[in-house]
Amino acid sequence: MIGYVDQDDNDRLFMKIALEEARRARNAGEVPVGAVLVDADNRVLARGCNQAIGHCDPTAHAEIVILREGARILGNYRLLSTTLYATIEPCVMCMGAIIHARVARLVYGAPDPKWGAAGSLYDIARDARLNHQPVIVSGVCEADCRAIIQDFFKLKRAQAKQEAGDMGRTHI
Repeated sequence: MIGYVDQDDNDRLFMKIALEEARRARNAGEVPVGAVLVDADNRVLARGCNQAIGHCDPTAHAEIVILREGARILGNYRLLSTTLYATIEPCVMCMGAIIHARVARLVYGAPDPKWGAAGSLYDIARDARLNHQPVIVSGVCEADCRAIIQDFFKLKRAQAKQEAGDMGRTHI
């Protein structure tokens, strides 16, 4: 069933865990995105963060990392009756993996107007041509999720500007 529904207390609880993972990514120099995979009994199956830079792996987004771990733990590539929490709206690659894995619900914090594939730029989950459409919940802890990624990129831009200024002064 396709649906965009309201958040609940469990959604906020698990998003806070995803935010912890996003902070872990940030501290490792990765784009700060965190994710958590939870089963139908609200047990955390996997939690993780972006690892693309550290692993030199363009597929090591937080969502992919936890989908792989969840499948390993369950012994099945189908992650039926699970909920995936992500601090930022998943990209096309991650949304495709979420659909292929048959994740029941996707809950994300902040929209991603540049890369988002769950309603912002693309809306893959609502494509009736696909054989699975997860329920989508958006905006959970949105301000915190948006702040961590915006602060990260502000700092990166300031560092790049500083480095560019330093390089200009050293080349006299």
